[in-house]
Amino acid sequence: MKKHLLSLAAFCCFSSVVLAQIAPSTATPPKNSQPVSRGRTLQVDSAVVTKHRVTIKGQLVPYTATAGCIPIWDEDGRPVAGVFYTYYERDDVTDRATRPLVISFNGGPGTPSVWMEIGYTGPRRLNTDNEGYPVQPYGTEDNKNSILDVADIVYIDPVNTGYSRIVNKDTPGSKFFGVNEDIKYLAEWINTFVTRKNRWASPKFLIGESYGTTRASGLALELQNAQWMYLNGVILVSPTDLGIERSGPVQEALRLPYFAATAWYHGLLAPEYQQKDLTAFLPEVENFTINELIPAMSRGGFIDDAQRNNIAAKMAKYSGLSQKVILASNLDVSYGLFWKELLRDKGYTVGRLDSRYKGIDRQANGSNPDYNAELTSWLHEFTPAMNMYLRNELNYKTDLKYNMFGNVFPWNNTNNHTGENLREAIAENPYLHLLIQSGYYDGACDYFNAKYSLWQLDPSGKLKDRLKWEGYKSGHMLYLRQEDLVTATENLRKFIRESIPKPGTAAKY
Repeated sequence: MKKHLLSLAAFCCFSSVVLAQIAPSTATPPKNSQPVSRGRTLQVDSAVVTKHRVTIKGQLVPYTATAGCIPIWDEDGRPVAGVFYTYYERDDVTDRATRPLVISFNGGPGTPSVWMEIGYTGPRRLNTDNEGYPVQPYGTEDNKNSILDVADIVYIDPVNTGYSRIVNKDTPGSKFFGVNEDIKYLAEWINTFVTRKNRWASPKFLIGESYGTTRASGLALELQNAQWMYLNGVILVSPTDLGIERSGPVQEALRLPYFAATAWYHGLLAPEYQQKDLTAFLPEVENFTINELIPAMSRGGFIDDAQRNNIAAKMAKYSGLSQKVILASNLDVSYGLFWKELLRDKGYTVGRLDSRYKGIDRQANGSNPDYNAELTSWLHEFTPAMNMYLRNELNYKTDLKYNMFGNVFPWNNTNNHTGENLREAIAENPYLHLLIQSGYYDGACDYFNAKYSLWQLDPSGKLKDRLKWEGYKSGHMLYLRQEDLVTATENLRKFIRESIPKPGTAAKY
């Protein structure tokens, strides 16, 4: 997600545990409830426990919620940071050893797990309309599509996101803020969590969204190699490029199917395309991209004029842009120009992370929108809902600011081989399966690039029976659209069930 820079104050180091039990209702905390923290300090080892019920798919599910913090330690065993988490455990389970555990985080890389926690898989969901737009009053309601019926879930907020903080002023941010640094300390944290909660026997799944897919892909191998923890599944929601090489004509051409999906959504294509379902239309664009556009763009300035005009005409037909704009861009239309240009004559821009959203710029001129229309909409609805939920329902009371975007920069992006890490983890672990979920209108982590990553992930083709991709008529947060929430969560249930082998099935080829 878009990088936001926020300054953070230094925080003092505390350690304590707070336990509070409430009745099976999320309405009010107990009268003797005490704040976890007064002032802007973090208790690096704390927990607040509450009891709840939710109805999922018509079934009553009682559960325990734990909101708390577990430390990150230095080489001498001193806490240097506290990582905030929320953990949901179904109560009426007799055999926890066979109960799946889903480990969840989001991206940024500077955002907490709020998005999937109260938007997608958790037992409570923020109030929105059916397409995911903000409504008032703010707040949450039962998520009847939560996956808590089939798996326990822990949501992790990496350092400087949510309530997680560096607490030792002598610890540099560089210890946490980088592709491989992030993976290393979170693998250690997951080991601690799994040990404390006695979940080593459980089938385990990682689910990451956006930059969280880079994190999940790297963690799959790091958990195996450094923690000796083997997974059953990895779920990538709106994945990044995972460090898989794409540049030049390939990188430029792969944008077109996303352009086509967005233009279709806004009704800008010829009737022959608009009358088709989106999923029936896109294969034509995908085939053109692979078989004609990439070869043509590979010839650069030496393509002849007739072929250049022919390619530009087809791109215009699919993208909703004019042939003149495409030719002026030498066939290489940037994302920014597309978001600005598509609805320019109607006075709007389209969103980056979800191109269903429209924005209004100061001027019609320019090659990039003034702001991300979808992101400001999401912050509008998620921020109050999460602050209210943590304090009023999970009873985690603190004066710390809940960082929707935290300062994690500079971020070390060197040596990002997370796609290859994931391939190696799958190859080494016959139990491990992969599911990718993408929204067709996501322009930040677009669906066709996700398909490309899937194709490149396993050059041998020998693992492809354990690799799956799904598309949804939504954007980056594909679950905000009610229709897709129902389908996507049901597909998660199916993936979890199918990724757990029958008892006695050996992990071997």
